[in-house]
Amino acid sequence: MIWWIWIVLGCALLILEMATPGGFYFIFFGASAVIVGFLTAAGITSTDWVEWLLFSVFAVGATALFRKPLLQKFGTGTANREVDTLVGETATVMEPIHPGAIGKAELRGTSWSAFNASAESLVRGQRCRVERVDGLTIFVRSAEPGVGSN
Repeated sequence: MIWWIWIVLGCALLILEMATPGGFYFIFFGASAVIVGFLTAAGITSTDWVEWLLFSVFAVGATALFRKPLLQKFGTGTANREVDTLVGETATVMEPIHPGAIGKAELRGTSWSAFNASAESLVRGQRCRVERVDGLTIFVRSAEPGVGSN
């Protein structure tokens, strides 16, 4: 291919990288196309198949070597953390719940199945803290020590 076509292709891929959210894929293909364009302009490549081979090797090699470090440095980091969690919030018991039993608790204006993870019974109206969430069940423990004991 003509050298300037590689440069145009590389610039188009680099612009495409800027237009897409994260991922860092097109940047390596764009940079590889620009490199092959310069090598072709310098007369280092002789045939089309050598250009395509160099383009493929540069793109795959750069992606394998540099993508993970770039994601760690510039990535958003939202993939590994929960956007909205109920853990640590306060729920209100709607019915008595014995230790190790499931009952109902209100959290954020909604009735939830609540598993009593504490060693004491929870009484109606008692405030409790959410320890974890498993599906549609919240695991709660008394937020007020000593309240609701048998």
